[in-house]
Amino acid sequence: MNDFDFHTGTWDIVNRRRTDFLEESCLLKEATEWEEFPAVSHASRHFGGGANFDEIEFPTKGSSGLTLRLFDPETEEWSLYWASSRTGKLTPPVVGRFSGGRGEFYGDDTHAGRDIRVRFIWSDITERSARWEQAFSVDGGETWITNWIMASTRR
Repeated sequence: MNDFDFHTGTWDIVNRRRTDFLEESCLLKEATEWEEFPAVSHASRHFGGGANFDEIEFPTKGSSGLTLRLFDPETEEWSLYWASSRTGKLTPPVVGRFSGGRGEFYGDDTHAGRDIRVRFIWSDITERSARWEQAFSVDGGETWITNWIMASTRR
């Protein structure tokens, strides 16, 4: 239940995001372009470790977002919900758990009118750093295109 306790605090983040992640060239594994930009995240622990909330600011993008993570003690799984200041909408959750220091979370969503499968992975977690990545699948999870990576360093 306390899997996200490591995330409590303030983090400086280096983001790498694909600019063309669902375009045909990327789906065919051809060259793709990445952009890098900074962020700062402030995360807090709630419900005795059964909930985690963070707000992230992207100063060069002029936007922010937030993630709500909730632990279900019956299924022993986390549900992660994302909202962006750009849309004002809460996305469908990705659901999963940690095993061996790695968290994997899956869900269904749409992007640009296209049905997609979404995967979040938390890995390389230490007291001072963590890695998060997001990937999309357009073939039901057979293949994945990683489109966003966050390298976090504790402030």
